[in-house]
Order: sequence, then structure tokens, then C-alpha cells
Amino acid sequence: MNAQTLVAKVWNFAHVLRDQGVSYQAYISQISYLLFLKMDEERVTQIGEASMLPDGARWEDIKDLSGEALSGTYGKLLEKLSKQSGIIGAIFLKAQNEIQDPARLKRLVGLIDGETWLGLPVDVKGNIYEGLLARNAEDVKSGAGQYFTPRPLIEAMVEVVDPKPHQTVHDPACGTAGFLLAAWEHMKQHPKARDRGVYSALKNKFSGVDIVPEVVRLAAMNLYLHGITGVDSIVEAKDALLGAGGKTYEVILTNPPFGKKQSYRIVRDDGEIDSEREDYDRQDFFVTTSNKQLNFLQHIMTVLAQNGEAAVVLPDNVLFEGGAGETIRRRLLQNFDFHTLLRLPTGIFYKQGVKANVLFFDKKPPSEAAATKELWIYDLRTNQRFTLKERPMVRADLDDFVACYQSGRRSQRQEAEKFKRFPLQTLLARDKVNLDIFWLKDHALDDPDLLPSPDEAAAEIVESLETALERFRGVAKTLGEKLA
Repeated sequence: MNAQTLVAKVWNFAHVLRDQGVSYQAYISQISYLLFLKMDEERVTQIGEASMLPDGARWEDIKDLSGEALSGTYGKLLEKLSKQSGIIGAIFLKAQNEIQDPARLKRLVGLIDGETWLGLPVDVKGNIYEGLLARNAEDVKSGAGQYFTPRPLIEAMVEVVDPKPHQTVHDPACGTAGFLLAAWEHMKQHPKARDRGVYSALKNKFSGVDIVPEVVRLAAMNLYLHGITGVDSIVEAKDALLGAGGKTYEVILTNPPFGKKQSYRIVRDDGEIDSEREDYDRQDFFVTTSNKQLNFLQHIMTVLAQNGEAAVVLPDNVLFEGGAGETIRRRLLQNFDFHTLLRLPTGIFYKQGVKANVLFFDKKPPSEAAATKELWIYDLRTNQRFTLKERPMVRADLDDFVACYQSGRRSQRQEAEKFKRFPLQTLLARDKVNLDIFWLKDHALDDPDLLPSPDEAAAEIVESLETALERFRGVAKTLGEKLA
């Protein structure tokens, strides 16, 4: 049975469970648990390896059960595995049985038991799981789409950054690990990776975190099925913005979550909540702000190693917002070589109305002279029309950008209609160092095919109103502080 047939078979069963109130994401979590249990059994019976799981928490303990015996044993098994460490603990993090109907749970166990998973090639297993994640992301109501960056964009970003086998790669908002997987596929094709020692060490070059435990579970399973992780997990559940963690990374590829703010709780040693706040008071941050995209940018600037490279998807407000935004942009131009900006089209993310960009920058040694000499901007937004279903972005849509980028040969860049060079002095002379720069004529008013659909237009209006409201709140807060 090929990967597409398996995905369809497994996903069709999800609709049955959906009618019983089981979310798609919960269903994929159950798939993750059962797949791991089944492959662990196959590793023992087919290869003769020792089980990775403790006694009483293995496939053999549930596969022949049914009814309430199956539900009860399965629930206790998940509770036991959720307390384990390493890759097991990551995949079974806070695991619980969410399929309350024993008959449907039995059917799912039978579905998994009917295939030999360990014998499938890594690419096939990975494709099956990524197919499920993609289907899950399409369910916008579940909120899963916010963690999904379009695969063509990920591949293009990885190609131009071109991480090498000796470099460490990190994603501080890893979602389901799309960037880490793409970097892995890219790095293992490098000539140096043909050396057995280099290839063996490659798995230790990746790391990621995400604040949502359920997403970390999906990421851990995704990486495991692609053959990256071993006994230990390379992803962990935590809030990356709470601290730098004392580590730096040579390559950072990420798409931090959308939205202006997030709050977190400060817990005292006795376990009581001391306060809840939206800004992050960190000594390594240049400014204190509640804008989480600006905080993610500051975090990346901190944990990026000397001469390290970063490619980060961020919304438009990071380019033009005053106050903290202006301060951070000035620091970015001074201490980093912010050499490339890719203006992304709308219609490529599951959250509609989002206007985003990819910022490419390198960290340079401290110097009185600004590290950025010029910023090259590629406009993939103006006069572009994409939708998730009728006109999805494909890798070929980014070919011209990749060619203009001149990876490894940036000194040979040449200006083109969509690719323009802006010297540092021109950038600094702009009001509040506004880097939201465009020059192409928008033909949308002349060509109805380029106009967004009504729902996209409405989403863009909502996004603009939320941004404006956020600014008014900031002004009101400042005025209130001055009056006080």
C-alpha cells in the first residue's frame, strides 16, 4: 500500500471519530502513540533489538484486547509512558486516551496492526505522517494551520541559506518541525555527509522548541519517522522567549507564531502564581515590549552565533512599527548584516490576510561601523495572486528569487524588476527606519483576477484594524503613564 493510500485510509477514519467529538489533532496524537508502540514491537520481533518501552506499556499489552479492557489498559499505558524521558517522553508528553468509544479504539488499533511499518522506507513513513499533518492544518477551526509554513517556502529558504553538515541548526518556534526536516534533507546531500562519521554526527546538529506541548509531540514523531532522532528528542516543550538558555546556534530557520501578544505566568518557588505579564524582561533584550514577533526577533539576535545565519518569517509590522520596532531595526542594521528581505504574497498561510516577509541576516563581530552595507529586497507580493486551494504556491514560484539571491555569491547580485538594492544610508534616512519598502505598480485595480477574494479582503481589513487598535492602546498607555 503506497503512502497516499495509507493517508487516505487513516484519514477517512478520522472523520468517523470527528463525529464523536474527537479533534483531528487529538486523532493524530493517538496515531502517534500507536505507531510508536507498533514499530517498537516490530523492532523487537523483526530485528531482535531490545524494546525502548518499559514492561506493561508495549504493543503486545493492548493489541489483542477489546472493550473496556482495551480502554482501561491503554489509558494506564499512556500515563506510564508520559512519565518517561527522551524521545518516548516527548512523543507521549501529557498523553491520554481521547477515543472513549472502545469499538473505535479497537478499529484504530487494528488499522495500525494491519501494516508492517518498520519495513517501510523512511521517506514513505515520513510522507504518511506529513500527509496527516497537512490534512490537519487544512482544518482551520482546529488552529493547527498556524503552525504550518508552506513547504515550497521552507525549501527555498533552506536552499539559499545552505546550511552545512558542520553547522548547528535551531528553530525556536519549531511547530511540527518543517524547517528542521528540510535542513536535514539538504545537509545530508552535502558531499561531506558521505563520510560515515560526518553523517552519524549530523543528527546531533538539530534542535527546536515550541510552547505548545501537543505540537512538540507531533514534531518529535515527525522527526522520529524521518529517521533523525534516536533515544533522545531534539525538540522540547518550553517558551523560548523566557531565556536564551546559554546556547548559540550557527543557523536559525523559523516562522514564529502569528499574533501581537502572548502572556505567561511567573511562578514562585512555592508554586503560587506571582504575576502574569505580556512583556519579557530580559537583560539580553534591547527593549521591553509585548509584541511577541519583536521579542522573537530579539531572541534570535541573541542566540545566533557569531557569523551565524538566520532566516525568519515575520509580519509587516516588524518592518514599520515605531518605538520598540525602530530601536530593534536600528540594532539589526548596526550589529547584523541584514542583507536580504523577501516580501511574501498573501494567500499562502492558513490564517488569511497575513502580510509577511522573510528576513535574512548574519551576525557579525562587534564594530563601530554598521554591519549592514545594503539591503536587497525581493518583491514577491505585488501583482501576485495565491490561494491555498485554487492557486497554491509551488516551488517554481520561488525560482526567480533563489536565482537572484545568489547564495554563496552575494557580491554578484544584480538588480531586476522585482529585486532592488537599498544602501544603508537610504534606510537610515527613512522615517523611523521604516523598511516596509515597495516600488512596483500594483495592477490589482486594473485586473480583477488579481483582487483578493471577499473573505481574504475581510481578513486583511480585520488584520489592519487590529494593528491600528494595538497602536492606539500603546498611545493611550503612554499618555496614561505621563499623566500619572
